[in-house]
Amino acid sequence: MTVALPGQLNLDETLSWGSRSVDFFEKIEQIGEGTYGQVYMAREKATGEVVALKKVRMDNEKEGFPITAIREIKILKKLQHENVIKLKEIVTSKGPEKEDQIKPGEANKFKGSIYMVFEYMDHDLTGLSDRPGMRFSVPQIKCYMRQLLTGLHYCHVNQVLHRDIKGSNLLIDNNGNLKLADFGLARSFSSDQNGQPLTNRVITLWYRPPELLMGSTRYTPAVDMWSVGCIFAELLHGKPILPGRNETEQMQKIADLCAFPDETNWPGVSKLPFYKTLKPDRPTKRRVKDVFKSFDRHALELLERMLTLDPECRISAKDALDAEYFWTEPFPCLPSSLPKYEASHEYQTKKKRQQKRQQQEEAAKRQKTMHQPPPPHTRLPPIQQQQHIPALPLRPGPNQQAHSLVQSTQHYGNNMNRGAGGNQGQAPGSGRLPHGGSNLGGGYGPNWGVSGGGPGYGGPVGGYTAPNMGPQGGRGYGAPPSAGGRVSQGVPYGGMGGNRGPSVGGCAQQFGSMNGGVSQQTGYGGQPYMQQPTAQYVDIDGAYANASNSGFPPPSPHRPDYRQQPH
Repeated sequence: MTVALPGQLNLDETLSWGSRSVDFFEKIEQIGEGTYGQVYMAREKATGEVVALKKVRMDNEKEGFPITAIREIKILKKLQHENVIKLKEIVTSKGPEKEDQIKPGEANKFKGSIYMVFEYMDHDLTGLSDRPGMRFSVPQIKCYMRQLLTGLHYCHVNQVLHRDIKGSNLLIDNNGNLKLADFGLARSFSSDQNGQPLTNRVITLWYRPPELLMGSTRYTPAVDMWSVGCIFAELLHGKPILPGRNETEQMQKIADLCAFPDETNWPGVSKLPFYKTLKPDRPTKRRVKDVFKSFDRHALELLERMLTLDPECRISAKDALDAEYFWTEPFPCLPSSLPKYEASHEYQTKKKRQQKRQQQEEAAKRQKTMHQPPPPHTRLPPIQQQQHIPALPLRPGPNQQAHSLVQSTQHYGNNMNRGAGGNQGQAPGSGRLPHGGSNLGGGYGPNWGVSGGGPGYGGPVGGYTAPNMGPQGGRGYGAPPSAGGRVSQGVPYGGMGGNRGPSVGGCAQQFGSMNGGVSQQTGYGGQPYMQQPTAQYVDIDGAYANASNSGFPPPSPHRPDYRQQPH
């Protein structure tokens, strides 16, 4: 530092960190968020340089400065490498800002904020990998992995454990340069195994090594190398390889892939605090080569050494850089030769996915509202009492047989056929059932087709056949064409036939049967039904017909067609 002479201003001395205000920067958009705080893309107003502002979370600190932020600042001032993110300066704000959501009574409502100013990087590895249709080439993966190992080796040589290696903490710019970032969980370590115990509640769960899951508090840089192995396999495989939801499940996934450790493959493992708690009931075997058999031989060898259970035998960053994988074709490409992409960070990619999912859900709701299904069929209410109305005989047309009350063997609702000539709904817009019939008949629902009764409500075949309604088509209600009788509409539901009421169109019913002049009706098991006195039914023209035990008289060939009579 240049020292000013007596009476001379020191104009060459640079400003110390923390002397500038955040007002020198213009925030553009938020690009990250976590337990540490928020990260913003910003522009320095004087120079136009784009930077990243990392806001230090202070709302949980009752007094003092967060120890994690102190460690991060101290370590980043110490580390100066092309594959480690560069901390440019520290800036402050004088008071609460507009994005601060401070509740009344909080201790920090009058305190300002502290920002770490970093060089801006266009992507993180997770955000870049999650881009739709993104697939990395092998030279590109080798380029990223070599830069990751180079930066990590530099950290380990300087006795710094990163302790949070994951895709969102690996930043990439549009020149293809990869840099380690987010040293909030990093700390210096000593090579002396008798040093201070370290916490095992570090490293994101999917990338956490087995020694930390089992409760070890004395660990080495090998914890970072396990995380690198998970990243390596994820790049080649296209998705995370160990996505556990909790510590127990995470250890189970590791055991399924790499086998559960024992004293044979990891001496001393049984002495770890949670070894017996996490030990599975069934034996496991190592399946790394089977699961990732599509990887080339050199990649598989390197992955095996990175995912070694015993941390003492796990490969180091320095040895990994000398692995055969990086010295065989295809060779790692130069960072400058990598393609340039639109800016993509995990925070932004996740936000876009959430917005897209929300839009799809809203579109599905709108479509469901516009295409509401038709209301379900509601049964007609039963007639509470029967009324005696004089019978009006229904006149059959020429060359047609009269109808009789004949028992049907069909139960209500059977044989709902919907093939050619099967059941269909009411004719659209007609307000009446369609014409035609089906010889399949049966079931609840209007039928029409080639032959038989039209919109029938039971019966194996159609009953009454109206002329000029298709070949033997009509609106029959269950009686066979050879039977004589009357076609009528049912009263209460509950007939044994497929009709809408007791014994409609010749179908047997639960109250008994009627002789239509043909044969004695029989019920289940060949037993005759009880005789039923005169009952009333509604025919298709809306008139009431009086059904008697004697049936209708045979038709006369000289009798005119009822349709030709004046109405």
